[in-house]
Amino acid sequence: MNHWLVKSEPVKYSWDKFVKDGITFWDGVRNYAARNSLREMKKGDLVLFYHSNEGMEVVGLAKVAKEHYQDPTSDDANWVAVDLKPFKKLKKPVTLAQIKAEKKLQGIALVRIPRLSVMPVKVEEFDYILELSESKK
Repeated sequence: MNHWLVKSEPVKYSWDKFVKDGITFWDGVRNYAARNSLREMKKGDLVLFYHSNEGMEVVGLAKVAKEHYQDPTSDDANWVAVDLKPFKKLKKPVTLAQIKAEKKLQGIALVRIPRLSVMPVKVEEFDYILELSESKK
């Protein structure tokens, strides 16, 4: 199983809207690195859901419900989408400031390549973010 992080501006598509919808297709990605991540996602993979621009925090966990297919918002077969389902809201959001402050997370793509909208997350990074969500810090 692989782990991922997807970013969404809450004003455009929030965690609460995602939960209400129950499933969504993750489309509109027009960056090759992010697109490659979508192509690598497998059904059942866990995904951190990050609110970007506003909030700037990991707020929930999703699961890949359907592997990549032609992005319905593009006629170009190079662009793909995946289906995601909400899995669990984090007990406590983990902010970008917290992530940047943690030595264990200095190598995470969210810090190294902040403009990327879909990115892989190492299992150690993923687990540590979940720990931060459960901690009283």
